Amino acid sequence: MDWTSAPITVDAPLEPAQPSFLFQRFSAVSGRIEQFLERERAQLPLWFAVAFGMGIAAWLWLPGEQGWVAFLVLAVGIASAGLTLGSARSGRALLFGGMAMAAGCALIWWRSEAVGTPRLDRPAVASFAAIVERMETRAAKGDLRLTLATTTGGLPPTVRVSFPAKSPPEGLGEGAHVRLRARLQPPPPMALPGSHDFARDAWFQGIGGVGRAIGPVEVVKPTAGGGLDAMRDGLGRHIRDRLPGSAGGIATALATGDQAAVTEEDAEAMRRSGLAHLLSVSGLHIAAVVGAAMLLSLRLLALSERLALRFNLVLVAAGFGAIAGIAYTLLTGMQVPTVRACIAALLVLGGIALGRDAISLRLVAVGALLVLSVRPEALAGASFQMSFAAVTSIIALHRWSLVRTWLAPREEIWPMRFLRGIFGLLLTGLVVEIALIPFALYHFHKAGLYGVFAILIAIPLTTFVIMPLEAGALLLDAVGLGTPLWSATGIAIGAMVDLAHSIASAEGAVTMLPTMSRWAFALMIGGGLWTCLWIGKVRLWGLVAFATGAAGAALAPVPALLVTGDGQHLALVRDDGTPVLLRSRSGDFVRDLMSEAAAFDGEPANLEEQRFARCSRDACIADIVRDGRAWRLLAIRSRDRIDWTSLTKACADADIVMADRRLPRACQPRWLKLDRPMLERTGGLAIYLDDEPYVSSVTDRIGRHPWRPEPLAIRPPARPPARFPTDR
Repeated sequence: MDWTSAPITVDAPLEPAQPSFLFQRFSAVSGRIEQFLERERAQLPLWFAVAFGMGIAAWLWLPGEQGWVAFLVLAVGIASAGLTLGSARSGRALLFGGMAMAAGCALIWWRSEAVGTPRLDRPAVASFAAIVERMETRAAKGDLRLTLATTTGGLPPTVRVSFPAKSPPEGLGEGAHVRLRARLQPPPPMALPGSHDFARDAWFQGIGGVGRAIGPVEVVKPTAGGGLDAMRDGLGRHIRDRLPGSAGGIATALATGDQAAVTEEDAEAMRRSGLAHLLSVSGLHIAAVVGAAMLLSLRLLALSERLALRFNLVLVAAGFGAIAGIAYTLLTGMQVPTVRACIAALLVLGGIALGRDAISLRLVAVGALLVLSVRPEALAGASFQMSFAAVTSIIALHRWSLVRTWLAPREEIWPMRFLRGIFGLLLTGLVVEIALIPFALYHFHKAGLYGVFAILIAIPLTTFVIMPLEAGALLLDAVGLGTPLWSATGIAIGAMVDLAHSIASAEGAVTMLPTMSRWAFALMIGGGLWTCLWIGKVRLWGLVAFATGAAGAALAPVPALLVTGDGQHLALVRDDGTPVLLRSRSGDFVRDLMSEAAAFDGEPANLEEQRFARCSRDACIADIVRDGRAWRLLAIRSRDRIDWTSLTKACADADIVMADRRLPRACQPRWLKLDRPMLERTGGLAIYLDDEPYVSSVTDRIGRHPWRPEPLAIRPPARPPARFPTDR
């Protein structure tokens, strides 16, 4: 049969294949995600700033190069997945989010390498020549602190040296050439796991050594004068001359941002009462300066009928406000909260010029991106975190329709209007305090609980009384008439300080917490951002994350032993939470450090006074009981020679041995031998003896970041031996 002549038959059309169940579910989920992102499209740019910060935080959190590279690969993978999804809103969100995460991680990694400078590897006494880059007055300690660019070989390019301020040499200042002899040491690392990392700060500031001058500082070539640092220092000295004592230190901090003149008692009271942010030049101060400049210029320009008719005086006043804000930021040293507040003020003024509402979360996001683009390391600082958290929480609160409706202006009698304003201020203060508690507990191990009541009085007092009085006194000093206003300023500052001390000393004013885990802190931050940045009901899931992180933080265990990296200081934490110090003459810094790490709000005790300890001039032996297990601690506290036989026998009978010197090889305790070689590798330690005993070290926290102490740290054993002594 000829196939060409065969009849052609047309088959029935094929039925389309039914999509699989998984495909249907994926399509439904992706459709819902697209609908959600479409509803929240105005909020998506805010998450770009969050993703950028996540990249920086990941570099700071992950321990070394392998983790950083893995995170970059993950971020690029997320961006690639978004690129694959095409023009869908979810695809663009993944693309830009992944790119922002990678950019943040890469930026701080690059900056950490770019700012790296040689550091001292051991303490040294040196005579050297240098040029003064910065001079700071630390009035509370009676010191001058010089940041010096060394011109003598064999030293880091930049060091920081302090010396008594009683009789500074003539001609000392920014740009002066000096010669001096100083005892220098490497920038101090984190003293205990979770404490502040001074070495990280010094690394990004390019400081390779810190110390104290021995003898006088010789000025070879005097300063030419001038400069912002000299102006700031001179202004601070003038304020303290006109307003001596405690009030002068507070007034200096309010005017210049220099808190070195604030006494430790006042600073602690301000922290405990929740008013410490008033001492840091930030949004409150910038707003007052910009607002005052705008109001004054607007009133003065409006006196001219020609100017009022020909020009938009609001725009001109906004220009004067911008100039005043920038000048004040430069004068106060361009600290992170000040820069953030200045950027925010400039954006607000720009919004006024354009006729748009600039008070929004986008303003906060732009400010954060600008600061982090220049100084990504600022993300790790309490100042950056707390200032942005406060502003974000305030804007998110007043964006809530219920709050906005309740606080909106309306026709009503003045008592109701006044009460409505007081309620709004109280509610705002309460939300800010709640937002700042995680940061205060993470960085300082303490948080004030009555801060909202202190803020209700202190902020109006500072904004409308203290700062105008101080500004007026400085202006009238030009003609010698500022004395009455200085007296009034002192009285107002005294009232604020008395308020801080009263709140700080109240029972239950402060809650303490030991070092919380970083995952708990991250959950609280992530939950807070999720709640503040979305506008739909989905934001309520952020409260679940926040509560989970808060529970993890609240359950953070208290260490049984705390050991500093130099082996000089040890604190044993009793069952009642009181830290007991090995050395009774420890300084205030060590005593505060141990109390905060143990979450103890009080004065530490001394080990030699405890019944469970036996101390001699050379050593202390203490028996620690935790969960039915007995542990014996041998802590050597002198450098004198100890009989070899007695020492090795005592070591063999102990579970933990600690010393600030090298111990002989024959000294073998049952678990931990913490002598100088080991502590040089581990840094400070927190030892936990409840349930599953383990050791947390500074090395674990720092990882392989470039400011780690050298040589590279080696971890101590993470677990004790399987058998424990229980018969003691």
